[in-house]
Amino acid sequence: MKQIKLRELFSTFMRIGRFTFGGGYAMIPLIEKELVEQKGLLTEEEFIDIIAVVQGIPGVIAVNSSLFIGYKLRGILGALTSVLAISLPSILIILSIAQLLLNLQGNQWVEALFKGVRSAVVVLIFWAGYKMSKKAIVNYSSLIYTLGVVLGILVFKLHPIVLIGFAGIIGMITSITKTKEYNDDTD
Repeated sequence: MKQIKLRELFSTFMRIGRFTFGGGYAMIPLIEKELVEQKGLLTEEEFIDIIAVVQGIPGVIAVNSSLFIGYKLRGILGALTSVLAISLPSILIILSIAQLLLNLQGNQWVEALFKGVRSAVVVLIFWAGYKMSKKAIVNYSSLIYTLGVVLGILVFKLHPIVLIGFAGIIGMITSITKTKEYNDDTD
């Protein structure tokens, strides 16, 4: 696995934080492109595993993902560097825009701008989900888990944490069962 310098890690996450509107889910495809596809610092499997974990823990997904990735790449200093870099642009931009928006409150052009940005963010989230699903849904079992989670969200209105936990438990049981069957067959 390639090594990254702290200043490069900082500039990478600063760039992602500076150019991403819509929060953590909108950042996922940009983080993947930078760190998996362009720099080769993470494998696709490692990236998917990290995203799966950070979605299941409390906190902001952008901060959690940068923390996990930074730690994986450079330890505690990498985690701190990544979190600072991903957060700093948002903090500075929010402070600047907050004052501007107070002055432009109710302006139809500003409201129209945000409607367009929201639409683009929805597309980015769906695209990230689509790309991840191509890598995560690899067999019949993973397709069933995915459909079960979709059903749990849309029909039963279950909390995502409950669904992630349930899918993880089912996955472990399935894996243990398959391993046991394989071991029984080879004995």
